[in-house]
Amino acid sequence: MLSAQGHRIRLSDGVESGAYIFPLSGTAFLLVGPQDLLEHFEESGLIERIQMFVQVHRNSFLLLFAPFNGKKELEMLSVLQHRFFGSNLRILPVRNNAEIVKGMLTIAKATSKPHVDSIRDRMSLARAHIIESSPVWEMLREIL
Repeated sequence: MLSAQGHRIRLSDGVESGAYIFPLSGTAFLLVGPQDLLEHFEESGLIERIQMFVQVHRNSFLLLFAPFNGKKELEMLSVLQHRFFGSNLRILPVRNNAEIVKGMLTIAKATSKPHVDSIRDRMSLARAHIIESSPVWEMLREIL
């Protein structure tokens, strides 16, 4: 689906099955489906797969493909968040294929070089505008 839209993607089954890499942005996604989120997923090797993925890719996202409506799914999400807290892994829960594609494209687009520069410029302009119109700065100008 992504290739049909003209996006450059590399699949990385050699490093980890289910990994999608956007080379222009240097962003890697690991898709974990419901079959991987077993009752005892710590024993299933999922944690080791994720650790290997995080070690290889510095800009990594984990796409958890599950409904996240029940208590069990939320507990699994919480365990994964606690386990990888402080690492460079970002966890994104998704519910359907459309959310997977939308999430991947949004993140890849926001982290690609031309868009990062554009976003940085807009943030700089917004910051300058906020500082100029800040009442604190007005007070400081009056004092000096």
